[in-house]
Amino acid sequence: MTISFITSCGKNKGVVSPATSNIQFQVVNLSPDLQPVYLYVGLIRNSNTYYSYPSPSGYFSLNNINPPIQIRSTNPLITSTNIVSIDNVIMHPYFKYTLFVTGLRADSSVTSIFTIDTTANPAAGRGKIRFVNASPHSTSFDVSANGTLAFQDQKYKNVSPFIEVPPGNYDFKVMPAGQSTVISTFPKVTIMDGKIYTLYCRGVAGGADSVAFGTGIIINR
Repeated sequence: MTISFITSCGKNKGVVSPATSNIQFQVVNLSPDLQPVYLYVGLIRNSNTYYSYPSPSGYFSLNNINPPIQIRSTNPLITSTNIVSIDNVIMHPYFKYTLFVTGLRADSSVTSIFTIDTTANPAAGRGKIRFVNASPHSTSFDVSANGTLAFQDQKYKNVSPFIEVPPGNYDFKVMPAGQSTVISTFPKVTIMDGKIYTLYCRGVAGGADSVAFGTGIIINR
């Protein structure tokens, strides 16, 4: 399999434009003991929708894009303060974004990973995919695609560049960096021509039950 690496967009910080035109946002709650959460933007709850572990919300519109972007628990008995707060970020019209919430409430390690999901179109006859390590307390992972190394030495909270791959069905395997022991397999993932995807891992490596290690995928476009 031929894999070519494409540099992804990085984080942008600064003063937010008041425009909200066609911005799409997504929340993925990957903290197994946090319970459901709300999204606040500009100190105002964006909607009555709550976000539960471990399902992606799917993209939705924001009522405004004024900072900060915050995550708060739906249960005031847990905490009435912000669990996550991103104070300075620029969001551009017609772009897509995802906020991954990860870490563990039990050890006060809840944190976030903010990704820009809009990127250049893949070449003709190619799809694009990247990898996000959202597994708390992990070191680094390698990820293979149909036996070929696709992502190498991906540390916790790291967002890889997008890579281009031929369309087809892929078996993705996650391994500790530099090792051959497979700790998770995500088989029969279909990558389509012209589509863009984010593969991510969650849970604790070696964990069981509610903190079991696993993988998921988001179709960004």
